[in-house]
Amino acid sequence: MGIKKVKAVAEVAGKEDQPATSTGIKEKIAEFMEFLELSKVEIKKVTWPTRKETVATSMAVLALVVVMSLFLGLVDLGLSKLIQLILS
Repeated sequence: MGIKKVKAVAEVAGKEDQPATSTGIKEKIAEFMEFLELSKVEIKKVTWPTRKETVATSMAVLALVVVMSLFLGLVDLGLSKLIQLILS
């Protein structure tokens, strides 16, 4: 590696270690306000589900949770009994 290339790499490495230019509190507040405005615009674009859709999907989730809980409980019970038979 040539000396010029080593100096260039060292120069770039030195710049990466330096912190980014700090912005004032007013700029940070302005950026935050812009973020909030853009967020508000995006929230208005969301298609929200109706109450009926929300209730239906919630019931489906609850039913699946109950079925899976029963299944896993029975599998656990069966495997526990099997292990007890093997070990005794």
